[in-house]
Amino acid sequence: MVNMEIRLMRIDSRLLHGQVATNWAKVLKVDRILVVSDQVARDNIRKTLIRQASPPGIKVHVIPLMKMLRIYFDPRFNSFKALILVENPRDAQILVQNGTHVDLVNIGALSFNSSRKMVTDTISVDQTDVDAFTWLHDQGIKLDIRKVSGDTSKDLWKVLTEKGLVEQPSRKVD
Repeated sequence: MVNMEIRLMRIDSRLLHGQVATNWAKVLKVDRILVVSDQVARDNIRKTLIRQASPPGIKVHVIPLMKMLRIYFDPRFNSFKALILVENPRDAQILVQNGTHVDLVNIGALSFNSSRKMVTDTISVDQTDVDAFTWLHDQGIKLDIRKVSGDTSKDLWKVLTEKGLVEQPSRKVD
């Protein structure tokens, strides 16, 4: 079965911003950027700001999680070459659990607050994030830390292990 081509799934609490718009979209040669967020889909101001950040020639859609799953499996959208942006690891997990296929998830930035632990200069996590990353890792999905495509890839799983937030288990094979 053929589905839409997801060229990259990226977790970034900032969603669509200059680096994503100019670098990733160009390098990946996408024709769609799908911002997948239940919260943003209900927020007209944020939707407007995100659409204004879209690079020329690339359509940007802000959609809730369940709509993303519907269009992923809808043959009318199989021609999409998409960059998927989600705000948090849990949303990425939900998409993958429900059949969205990716081999790699890129992590840009996860904002800090007092309930979160900094693991890199741009990524902070709480237990919900760690649980979602653990699930993704156990599915064999590579967790790639890079701000832009030209940066050296760092393995988030290795970082989480070094910080003592996860143990280094062997990957589950289902």
